[in-house]
Amino acid sequence: MLMEGQVTGQSERVLEAASRCIARVGLGKTTLDDVAREAGCARATVYRYFPGKQQLLVAWVDREIAALQAEVLAAAADAPTLGDACTAVVVTTARTLARHAPLAFVAAHEPEILMPFLAFEREDAFLRGAAALVAPAFTPFLSDTQATRLGEWLARLTLSYLCCPSESFDLHDVTAVRALVEDFVLPGFDRHVQSQGVSR
Repeated sequence: MLMEGQVTGQSERVLEAASRCIARVGLGKTTLDDVAREAGCARATVYRYFPGKQQLLVAWVDREIAALQAEVLAAAADAPTLGDACTAVVVTTARTLARHAPLAFVAAHEPEILMPFLAFEREDAFLRGAAALVAPAFTPFLSDTQATRLGEWLARLTLSYLCCPSESFDLHDVTAVRALVEDFVLPGFDRHVQSQGVSR
């Protein structure tokens, strides 16, 4: 019988193999056989942890989201001001996504998989999820409700620049992002807070 740590280690190896497969051939063409070969294990081993491709992909997405959140929150953990925390969240998100090889492949070759999540009702759900992801970075400065609201504003802003890059603005540039935060995000957020009659 496998110990819990061994189970976790084996399933993590499978998920890491899935990452490499998706980065190479995309979500649509990745099969459980591919993942098993990449992980150096039997197909039955993959099925032991993930009964089908859908379950594997759900677990993989959850893993990647958790890794992104950990990286973003770590970057903002020692921020002395709310502006610094906002800047860290935006820049770290942009840099992390830019070096995410599986996401880059899907965005370039399988955009039809991503687009439904970035439009209409599913976009709102996506942005709410993103807001919840980064909100803890702002709770040292704001209430939970305010932190979530600010997280959604930043998620919308970041998504806009990621989907439609600007030649005059670079999300990876700390100085440029900090200026954007100071000039547009925080003043607008302060006005929103004041209009709600809530003290920060």
